[in-house]
Amino acid sequence: MDPLKQKLVARAQAEGFGLARICRPWDVPQVPGRLETFLDKGRHGQMQWMAERSHWRGDPSALWPEARSVIMLGESYTPAHDPLAVLERRSEGAISVYAQNRDYHDLVKKRLKRLARWLISETSDKTEVKVFVDTAPVPEKPLGAAAGLGWQGKHTNLVSRDLGSWFFIGSIFTTLDIEADAGEADHCGRCRACLDVCPTGAFPAPYQLDARRCISYLTIEHHGPVDAELRPLMGNRIYGCDDCLAVCPWNKFAQEAREVRYHARADLLGPPLAELAQLDDASFRAKFSGSPIKRIGVARFLRNVLYAIGNSGDPALVSTAQAHCDAEDATVADAARWAVERLQDVENRMDRSQNPA
Repeated sequence: MDPLKQKLVARAQAEGFGLARICRPWDVPQVPGRLETFLDKGRHGQMQWMAERSHWRGDPSALWPEARSVIMLGESYTPAHDPLAVLERRSEGAISVYAQNRDYHDLVKKRLKRLARWLISETSDKTEVKVFVDTAPVPEKPLGAAAGLGWQGKHTNLVSRDLGSWFFIGSIFTTLDIEADAGEADHCGRCRACLDVCPTGAFPAPYQLDARRCISYLTIEHHGPVDAELRPLMGNRIYGCDDCLAVCPWNKFAQEAREVRYHARADLLGPPLAELAQLDDASFRAKFSGSPIKRIGVARFLRNVLYAIGNSGDPALVSTAQAHCDAEDATVADAARWAVERLQDVENRMDRSQNPA
């Protein structure tokens, strides 16, 4: 191995990255028509930025033509708990594992910047670098596959033989010419656990995602009311969804995240929906300070919480939902009325079963 590359990998591991591999900007595996089909069919939903910058996503070498190498890095956030257990506790909110503590964008970017500064100090002040972590039209998953971090599984996410599905991806583009690694082969085989577990059927086919049906998209990126047919399928998921990640068999090789700031906060492991519904803008911002959840704002968060209340089957939460029926935000008010109607139906069925005619 190139001595510089050897030191680079060691330094990346010292910074906390579990995986460090190299590829070329032009090494992105080309799956004919994958991105075009996704966009042409409107599967990106309201994420217009994906269409507007699709030329960079299809060809990352166009993002920065001077770059000669891309350092791809993976950092584990594997949970110690079963992330699917909360789905059975329907009066509690299910929050995606990655959002149960600090915002990974901030933590990963700081590590990337430290590693980039080290690289310049080890080479030359003429070395140029750019760091990215989900903040630019960089095709991180295809680049990760090209570098050998893992392969894009049937759920379209990157899977590692070492870290399973639970890891963040960061990249450092550089003008340095560093020895590249071999890409990773697909090891999904006949397994379709991730496809079969999806509650909304967001996978039209293996390796294809329709974001418009994905609960992660619906709870985070989607503005306004969610289609009525999808609301009952969301269950108590109020921010993101981990189902397809959690069932991946390759997770059996993953170990709990070393970074304690990725470990779940006790108050976010299954927060009572009744308490979350009481949050106003100020208390929402205070509770989720430093969390990625803060990005969606209190109105969208309350919308999600109210859908979960409607799916809880708990008539005791009717009054909690009723308190938002006249909310200033029309989407929140609509979600509240939907939740009240659902719970009143449950209450009526219970009364009929207890007092048959």
